Amino acid sequence: MLENDTAGDPIQGHRWCRRSTANLSQALSERGFEACPRSVARLLHSQKFSLRVNHKLLAPKTHPRRDEQFQRIADVRSRLSPSTPIVSVDSKKKELVGRFKNPGSTWKLEAEAVFDHDFPSWASDKAVPYGIYDLLANTGWIGLGLSSDTPAFAVDCLEAWWVAEGRLRYPDASELTVLADSGGSNGISPRAWKYLLQHKLCNRHGLTVTVAHYPSGCSKFNPIEHRLFSEISKNWAGVPLESVETIVNYISTTTTKTGLTVRAEVILNEYVVGIKIDDDKMAALSLTRHEPLPRLNYTISPNMPKNE
Repeated sequence: MLENDTAGDPIQGHRWCRRSTANLSQALSERGFEACPRSVARLLHSQKFSLRVNHKLLAPKTHPRRDEQFQRIADVRSRLSPSTPIVSVDSKKKELVGRFKNPGSTWKLEAEAVFDHDFPSWASDKAVPYGIYDLLANTGWIGLGLSSDTPAFAVDCLEAWWVAEGRLRYPDASELTVLADSGGSNGISPRAWKYLLQHKLCNRHGLTVTVAHYPSGCSKFNPIEHRLFSEISKNWAGVPLESVETIVNYISTTTTKTGLTVRAEVILNEYVVGIKIDDDKMAALSLTRHEPLPRLNYTISPNMPKNE
């Protein structure tokens, strides 16, 4: 009931709901369950939801049709069958590799000594984690890049997940649904994101890929944030990420009582920022935009252009 209304903090692991206890009480009543708002609050607390306080901060502009897109995403998720994979994708915060302070605390006899400043020049690498969370299987896959977070990197991670896990878990699937943020390497603006989805996933693997983007400012509602990234952050809390191997180990050993398992793979490719896709290449894509919010919702189907 709350799967489309739950947000979370990927660092602290807190969860909260965008609907009030009164609205939830009414929704339960319509389903034949009687629970007053106070009872709903107790139930939320038992499920590890946290109360949030107001902060006097200037709010950015919100998408004028925000709720409409949330309903669109809910409809897409409700129509999918168990044999049709749906994944939530996003880039996690970049991590400096070395003896840098990592938020959190651990049960140790003595505190570990770490650098007194977070100078990037002191790091042996900068890790770029890109995540794919399989909503149906409750599994996570992290591509750990050591270069730049670009659309090419995002699509390479998505393809690597499909080859390593997706096609094995869903052998009869011809469609893939992707939930993504509006910004970043997999956002609505980068042409390379759509172009590479066409060529590396649709054409190469015969997949029809439908993408639904969360409105700007709503990334916290993307399931990967509070179902995968928060658990990874809790697992390595207070531990200096001294090496790439340390990062991979903590990601791969992240589990939850609800059965989450995570796999990590290091991506050694170099990625160049600023790659441009011209109008002719975009026109050749087999891309269908969906009303009423065509920038946020689209499907890319396989095609085989002459130059492939």
